[in-house]
Amino acid sequence: MSEVCAPDDWFIKGGADAAALSLALEGQTVVGVRRLGKLLMLDFGQSGGPIGAVLGLRFGMTGRLVVDDHAVIEKLEYSSARVLPEWRRFALGFDDQGTLVIVDPRRLGGVELNPDDSQLGPDAFDLAVEQLGAALEGSRTALKARLLDQRRVAGLGNLLVDEILWRIGLDPAREAGSLNGAEQEQLAEAIRLTVAELAERGGSHTGDLHLARVRGGSCPRDGELLDRRTIGGRTTYSCPLHQR
Repeated sequence: MSEVCAPDDWFIKGGADAAALSLALEGQTVVGVRRLGKLLMLDFGQSGGPIGAVLGLRFGMTGRLVVDDHAVIEKLEYSSARVLPEWRRFALGFDDQGTLVIVDPRRLGGVELNPDDSQLGPDAFDLAVEQLGAALEGSRTALKARLLDQRRVAGLGNLLVDEILWRIGLDPAREAGSLNGAEQEQLAEAIRLTVAELAERGGSHTGDLHLARVRGGSCPRDGELLDRRTIGGRTTYSCPLHQR
């Protein structure tokens, strides 16, 4: 890798700065790419050698990855399809003239050198019931708030959790630790299936509940007027009839 371009200091998280990123990454090779929850990690080092540094990328609601001038995702539901120069928050330049750029109009994402991924919970994509049970055990926190806690389960956001709980018929305000074994099994399966299905459709905004998530919206399943509440600091929609 030949160049680090980090014009926006605020976009660099974890206490590092542009100089630290350049020192750690320039001259290194990307030897691996992995993901845990919402965190994408690029492993840097020399081919055949140990990993020297890790660059963590987070995209928030409005960040997109542009590789060699090709946007990996053409448009986000809550962002713009444009790529304005002032939205280029971070970039890597490679020896073969290739580039990797994060475009983020609202600066909701960020980059971090050597992020501590041990602080994240198990990935929602392949969440096991035993892992979910450990995340919920003994908690009097609202179920939705617990599922949004990235330290407990990594990768779930506001729309996804509303969709999952609506599908399985669980009240988002219910105490997380109150679920019995059968409910935990059903929830773990619903998380895996819903994450996979909505990823295939193109994002969490493609859920079956999504269009009804408005003031005065009705449940797409039974027509009941949806409850609108704030749970875990997030606007929450649920059906008072079938979510218990």
